[in-house]
Amino acid sequence: MEMDKINIFWFRRDLRLEDNAGLYHALKSGLKVMPVFIFDTEILDQLQDKSDKRVDYIQQALANLQRDLIDLKSGLTVYHGKPLDIFKSLTEEFEIDTVFCNRDYEPQAIKRDQQVKDFLHKKDIAFSDCKDQVIFEKNEILKSDKSPYTVFTPYSKIWKEALQSIETFAPDFNNLVHISNPKDIPSLEDIGFKKTEIMFTKPSLDLKIIKTYGQYRDFPSLDHTSHLGVALRFGTISVRECVQFALKHNETWLNELIWREFFMQILFHFPYVVTHCFKKKYENIHWRNNEEEFKAWCEGKTGYPIVDAGMRELNTTGFMHNRVRMITASFLTKHLLIDWRWGEAYFAQKLLDYDLSANNGNWQWVAGTGCDATPYFRIFNPEEQTKKFDKELKYIKKWLPNYDQPKPLVDHRLARERALEAYKKALD
Repeated sequence: MEMDKINIFWFRRDLRLEDNAGLYHALKSGLKVMPVFIFDTEILDQLQDKSDKRVDYIQQALANLQRDLIDLKSGLTVYHGKPLDIFKSLTEEFEIDTVFCNRDYEPQAIKRDQQVKDFLHKKDIAFSDCKDQVIFEKNEILKSDKSPYTVFTPYSKIWKEALQSIETFAPDFNNLVHISNPKDIPSLEDIGFKKTEIMFTKPSLDLKIIKTYGQYRDFPSLDHTSHLGVALRFGTISVRECVQFALKHNETWLNELIWREFFMQILFHFPYVVTHCFKKKYENIHWRNNEEEFKAWCEGKTGYPIVDAGMRELNTTGFMHNRVRMITASFLTKHLLIDWRWGEAYFAQKLLDYDLSANNGNWQWVAGTGCDATPYFRIFNPEEQTKKFDKELKYIKKWLPNYDQPKPLVDHRLARERALEAYKKALD
């Protein structure tokens, strides 16, 4: 008996059923839809820490997704391997018409998707990717000469002008493949990882936080930020829902969501920024790259309490308050003259909400090497930042309760002069 044709929906950075563009279009296509997820070994094998909180978060988000799908008399099939190999197996097992997914804009993801698309094409299987993780993508926001924006303020102005309405997607789940006994989601141990203390909770928008976001977001002891970075990173919340909420309640938070898209389109249009300075002349900076000082920075032992508190928060929780991210990054690149790529890589290992475009864009912003960067001569003074944003030392005392303050690695004034000289020399 000939097997019925099906469509596949490939979950990636969109681990939710609600307002999921690709899933909506898959379910609307007319054929039954089988949802799949692939634990991509090409990504997982690069993670040295097998107690990675992000993998744990994904595994728990998938378990939550599975419960929702079981309620709909369906289920999620989870694979572990290289995506191309998995799709080779799927095409042997099922009669597939189209593979649906949501678009990704990172260079490695674009390459992966092209390989899968090329393979499916040879099998006469369509590959349909949809816009989901951004409001505007690729070439939708361009200058009048059709080149991409490289400065945030004009980009955000045109972004807001272009936003006429936001289309949300309400899928009809009747077209999901019926699965009577779906397999369990693989455990962390099954894929070579270990349990961490992170607990997945379904993300939600907190009106109290968002409404006063601009007023309190810079004060780390207040913890007055949305904490939705990880949810947006893995798509457990819809960006359209967030933008609608921001439009209603707070423009400062809306601007943060636009910054996210700005850095995504920078990465898409200028993929060389992954490993190189956006402003190429900054490659001439002679970084000191002292390994002992880098280790002290990583461990929160610089002798500057606000820097050390931030690094210990990061190492303990996988999160760091945004104001403190700027202070710690400035300290590494300017005070210690250590290449921004070292710090960017360390944050990439540790941050729960690590997103290549935002991490890269923000590190280059602080280092002065990026597209819309802080001028190289703006160097955060950790002590002044403490007085301004943690004057009662509540944040510092939380993360350094028994702080035996080491001797500062550098003197602020001398470090500032050294940085200015190094940058000036590189740019002359």
